[in-house]
Amino acid sequence: MNRSGEEEVAEKRRRRREGVQVSLRGGCLAASATAMAVMLMATEKGVADIYGFPLTLNSSWSFSPSYQYVVGACTVTILYSLFHLCLGIYRLLTGSPITPSRSQAWLCFISDQLFSYLIMSAGSAGIGVTNLNKTGIKHTPLPDFCKTLSSFCNHVALSLLLVLLSFIFLASSSLFNVLVLSTL
Repeated sequence: MNRSGEEEVAEKRRRRREGVQVSLRGGCLAASATAMAVMLMATEKGVADIYGFPLTLNSSWSFSPSYQYVVGACTVTILYSLFHLCLGIYRLLTGSPITPSRSQAWLCFISDQLFSYLIMSAGSAGIGVTNLNKTGIKHTPLPDFCKTLSSFCNHVALSLLLVLLSFIFLASSSLFNVLVLSTL
């Protein structure tokens, strides 16, 4: 192969790699935005029967600090992913490299790691509260709320599943940055 043929193959490989990077950013943005939207719709009212007495239950995501943390983490992740997605698309359209320097690759790697841990910790906090809602409190007579408020619990569970999917996209993007660092 001559020199121009090798450069052409390297350019195609770089463009394909950058397309994957943009796709990961888009996936993270979509998963985070959907997770936040589903969590914001998680409200329900119902009546539970505790020892023969009707107890009116009203549940919303805003009643739990853990769910508020999930919404906040999703908001920050959406903004971060949107910025990187727009920057990546702009650089793809202009033909310039998405990660032009080693220092920028390190910055992307560190920020991807930071946001990965943020979204994972928010998901973990939300899962703990959801598990408590689903199983009830064993040492008190309070039943599980998910029997009465099943729609609320389903919305929260779906939102947390999407938060974990967002984490997978961010972690994959971080891993991809390691590959970029090894080639720069």
